[in-house]
Amino acid sequence: MSLTFPNESPAYRQARDALLEAEVALRAQIEQVAEQRRALPPGGVVKEDYEFTELRDEGRIRPVRLSELFGAHDSLFLYSFMYGPDAEQPCPMCSSLLDALNGNAPHILLRTGFAVVARSPIERVAEFATQRGWRNLRIVSSHANSYNSDYFAEDADGDQMPMANVFVRGNDGIHHFWGTELFYADVPGHPRHVDLMWPLWNLFDTTPQGRGEDWFPPLNV
Repeated sequence: MSLTFPNESPAYRQARDALLEAEVALRAQIEQVAEQRRALPPGGVVKEDYEFTELRDEGRIRPVRLSELFGAHDSLFLYSFMYGPDAEQPCPMCSSLLDALNGNAPHILLRTGFAVVARSPIERVAEFATQRGWRNLRIVSSHANSYNSDYFAEDADGDQMPMANVFVRGNDGIHHFWGTELFYADVPGHPRHVDLMWPLWNLFDTTPQGRGEDWFPPLNV
């Protein structure tokens, strides 16, 4: 089937058909990479059942283990939010991504465990989450454990990194499954390691101005 939009020129249709071939090829490659990812063997067993803290609706702080974050599922997606104890404000880029994931969280939780972890004390993170309107995100603090440094969300100087990690649990314990290692790969420009799960950039990529080279979502939106 070949589409023709009103008043388009032959030159436009020729270029658009060529682009469509590239889009079809890209879709196939994305599916191939996803299949390759799903076929990964189990990663390393987590060295401990990390104890995080979370703030409940009644304002009570309680400990919560990594194993509890799975809920009823055997997989867990854990995003590391760049908001360290010494940071003046949270990362605007992380905040933009979490704005989107907050909306999708009810759907995500139908198929996998999902939580957000930050290094700041839970009271500080929860206050920002409330201001931001993140009602659907389960947010925990790694302030008193080594999760961030163990799973490359923090460097030796204490700087926070926007890593996402997936864990699986089975009869032999909890294993690491996958992490956004593209963040650390030798690639030109921004690593774009979580862009495929970030609607903002995918939408901008369909526009003539694109995402821009120096534009980043501001925090005060």
